[in-house]
Amino acid sequence: MPLYSITNAQLQPVPVTTFASQSILERQHLQAMLKQDPSPLGEGLLVLCEEYSNWQDSNRRIDLLCLSKDRDLVVVEIKRTDDGGHMDLQAIRYASMVSGMTLEQVIDAHARSFTGQDDGREKARSAVLEHLGLESEADGTLTGKVEIILVSADFSTEITTCVMWLNDQGLSIRCIRMQPYQYQSQALVDVTQIIPLPEAESYLVKMREQQDEKRKVETKRQESIRRFWAQFIETSKKQAGLFAGRSPTTDHWLSAGIGKAGTNITCSLAEDRSRVELWIHLGKNKVATNKAWFDALHEKKTEIEAAFGAALNWQRLDSGSGCRICIEFDGGWSSAEAEWAPLQSKLMKAATDLAAVMAPRLKLLKDE
Repeated sequence: MPLYSITNAQLQPVPVTTFASQSILERQHLQAMLKQDPSPLGEGLLVLCEEYSNWQDSNRRIDLLCLSKDRDLVVVEIKRTDDGGHMDLQAIRYASMVSGMTLEQVIDAHARSFTGQDDGREKARSAVLEHLGLESEADGTLTGKVEIILVSADFSTEITTCVMWLNDQGLSIRCIRMQPYQYQSQALVDVTQIIPLPEAESYLVKMREQQDEKRKVETKRQESIRRFWAQFIETSKKQAGLFAGRSPTTDHWLSAGIGKAGTNITCSLAEDRSRVELWIHLGKNKVATNKAWFDALHEKKTEIEAAFGAALNWQRLDSGSGCRICIEFDGGWSSAEAEWAPLQSKLMKAATDLAAVMAPRLKLLKDE
């Protein structure tokens, strides 16, 4: 029974069961049609094989395993049901199982399409490399990303809600509705992508790329900050300094107590600036005490700065509950790593000197 893709909205859907002996079947008809011509699934797809199941301890099979020109694997899950069943969960399992495939394994999978041919492996290799625009396997690798395409006569609200949420989390899942129709003696199939809407797909791809780039920047920032603090703490250990007992963190700040509850010495990193501060904060219910302690220290400003050896930035922060007395330096987490050691020495010395100057004066202050 021939199947055709159509977009004629004038035709009315007819239940598959009315096709009697020519009922449209999932594997024999829909899957076979898409294997022969995957264009209804999108542009630039090479069907590697059908019923892929090359893994241990599982008899699960991927309906169609494809490869995009962007070097992403594509898992196609097909259901003939009216709601899609649990195909979203199945496809996610399959995607995770093939995510580690290599280019060599992809060629081996495609070689199944040439079973029985003496040069089947070489035909598969040539087809895959040509599809990706490569001269040899050594010229490129797969991205490690797996796209999912769900194909069904229709989709339940559970599936569409799940797919839209997963796409928001950075996955790439499309839902394509393939509805059977009967027109005279022909069985026809209407193909419509419903998630994401075709007119919104390019926008969503762009947004996903921006989110990926943002994650990369955030990860780079966190890695740099953690490595900076690890070096800083090692230096503090050698000097039996304030931060010797701390552990590396991805937070932009690192604090140490100086023997007075409600106060600490904090080193903090911005992208291109850094700071050492005395932070006064006994709690949000102690705002008056916080400000009183700051004012008492501020009365000794000239004396304190002379003992410290440099001018300090006195921030009463009247709109907040805490107070800050600090000094800033050029250089932060984005500075070249070769410049970290001098910066760490400045922060260490400033923190040590500020603690030495402030600790005895803080002991004289009362928590009223």
